Order: sequence, then structure tokens, then C-alpha cells
Amino acid sequence: MAVIGFLRDAKAAGSGFLVDGLRKGLAETGFVEGHNLTIEYAWTEGQSARLSTLATELVRRRVPVIVSSAINATEAAKVATSTIPIVFAVNNDPVASGLVASLNRPGGNLTGVSYLSSELGAKRVGLMHQILPKVTDFGVLAHPTYPTSAPYIRDAEAAARSLGLRIEVFNASNEIEIDSAFAALSTRKLGGLLVANHTLFTTSRKHIVALAARYAVPTMYAQEEFADDGGFVSYGPDLSDVYRQAGVCAGRILQGEKPADLPVLQPVKFELVINMKTAKALGLDMPSGVLAIADKVIE
Repeated sequence: MAVIGFLRDAKAAGSGFLVDGLRKGLAETGFVEGHNLTIEYAWTEGQSARLSTLATELVRRRVPVIVSSAINATEAAKVATSTIPIVFAVNNDPVASGLVASLNRPGGNLTGVSYLSSELGAKRVGLMHQILPKVTDFGVLAHPTYPTSAPYIRDAEAAARSLGLRIEVFNASNEIEIDSAFAALSTRKLGGLLVANHTLFTTSRKHIVALAARYAVPTMYAQEEFADDGGFVSYGPDLSDVYRQAGVCAGRILQGEKPADLPVLQPVKFELVINMKTAKALGLDMPSGVLAIADKVIE
């Protein structure tokens, strides 16, 4: 039976759609969990300090492949081993981060998928301006230490200035700070919110969606799963498909291919999802031009 490790700095709860994508990709290469494949799951359960220990434990078990989720898990895995193949799914530039030599020829024991959703900050501001043309002040909810938060905020602020809008940043590194950010957002009477990408926000999405509803703030998210759970609108790469791509890559390595020879992949699917039920609850009329370009409308 083949074995892979899955290392993620998050809680298992709320990450199921990513695991489903990973399993789908592995199955495309002939590896089915419980049949001819075992996945060793290593979750920090919100305790990022455990990453190094969990990565070292996977290496000690001599798993043939480690799939790492996000940059911090990938860096922990890279420190733990220079020989075991690592397949990453990261929201940043893997070349600039020093993970690989180049996208086409990674050159070491790492390869994977880079989905760069931080670069979509400007696009999301533009979409929110189309959806809420009368709103001039928006908030951005970001994780203060996440490597892609700064470029996301920078791009969002630049786009806002070009449109005559203002951006105010609210940092949160745990659920208590998420609660405080929404309370502050309400006090400042900002007309909309953009939630940046981070595993904390992904796994806490139901809590965030509930807060957005409580404070009646139109909110744009980075993944479709937020809209599926009642969020107003989402725009970004299909993360389930990103992890499917990572699963395919891991399967090819299990079949004997080398990570050094497998190009780093980038997502081809970016989706705009609108939850009309939430729009109606907020008392918003969605512009026809935005509805026309939506990939999915939830009635």
C-alpha cells in the first residue's frame, strides 16, 4: 500500500473540501485511499508551533511523499528533509520564496501548485466597486504575519486609490481577533469587506460568514466555499481543483517520477460566485453586468 503525508497548519474541521480535492487527484493516477493508499494526516489544529514537530514525524515515518499546504507547512517540510519529495500547494511565488529554482524545472525535492490568490486584491476591489458603486470605504481582513498579506493589501490599496476609494486594514490571527475586527468594522461604518486568503479564515469560514450576516456587511471572500456556506460573494481560484492538481502530482511521484522534473502548476480556474439569498438579506440589487459574468449564482 502506498503512503503519503499531508501537512497543514489548520484544523481538520473545515478542511474537508481540500482533502476531497487531493483524493480526487490521487485517484486520477490510480491511488485510492483505503484501497491501495494510506494518507498520514498531520494537522496543527491551530497551533502553528507544532509544524516543525509534525514535519519531522512524517520524515521519521519515511513516507514516500509529503503534500504540504501553504508556505509555512512547506518551509517546515523543506527543513525536515532534503530527500523525500514534497508537493506543495502555496499562495505565493515559489521561486521568489526559494522553494524551487524555476517553475519549469524545480530542480530539487519540491514541486507542486502555486495559486497566487494574493495577486487578486486589485481585481476583487474592482468587482466590489461594480457591485457596490455607492460605497467609498472598504475594509480588508488579513492575517498580520502571512507572507502574502502585505502584497495583497498593497494591490488592493493601489486599486482603491485609482477608483477614488479608501481601504482600512483589520488584522486577525485568531477567532477572538476576527470578532474584534468585525466589531471595529461596524463601528467605523465601512460599507464592505474583503477577506484575504489564510488557512485561519478558510477553516473559520462559517464563523466569519455568520459575523458578516450579524453586522450586515457585504463581504467578498477568496474561495467559493464561503459563498456556499452563505457568504455574499467570492472570487478566486478553485482551491478544490488546486488540491486535485497537487494530488495528481503526488500520484505521479508515487509512480516513479521525480519532483525535480515536474513543472510547478498554476490554476486555470478562477470563479466568481454570488449568493443571491444573502444579497437579498442585505437588501442589495446585484448589477446585471456582474450577474452576467458570474460563474455560479446561488439562488
